[in-house]
Amino acid sequence: MLPYHSTEAIGKMNTAAKTVEDYLRLPYTIQLRQYEDGTFFAEVAELPGCMTEADTAEQALEMIRDAMAGWIEVALSEGLPIPEPAAETEYSGRFLVRAPKSLHRDLVRQAQAESASLNQFVVTTLSRALGGRSQRGRHGLAAGHCKRP
Repeated sequence: MLPYHSTEAIGKMNTAAKTVEDYLRLPYTIQLRQYEDGTFFAEVAELPGCMTEADTAEQALEMIRDAMAGWIEVALSEGLPIPEPAAETEYSGRFLVRAPKSLHRDLVRQAQAESASLNQFVVTTLSRALGGRSQRGRHGLAAGHCKRP
């Protein structure tokens, strides 16, 4: 007969068995933003308070890995739960937007003026508005721009 372990105990056993290196191999979401002054801010979406700033994107990414190691090391030593990376959601590429009739009219007119379909015009306009801020790469990196607080 197998020993009984509660779900909570099993979760604690799994957390205790992992090392800092085990967690660092997981695909955490690193958000990288550039301030208006050209410096960079990086944070890990799943690890509250795990963040850093640097003069270059490369430095920020290197420093955030060090910050992650420190964050995880403290959590492990204090027996605190360590969030796992968020699962990547699959998207269909379709969504429905309800807009005022006047906005709908203006969008159609602008699309016609640019010889584009309404769909293509809206996709292009949304892409330009985002400016790449929320595009995620292979390593869970989300990039963007921000103002200093």
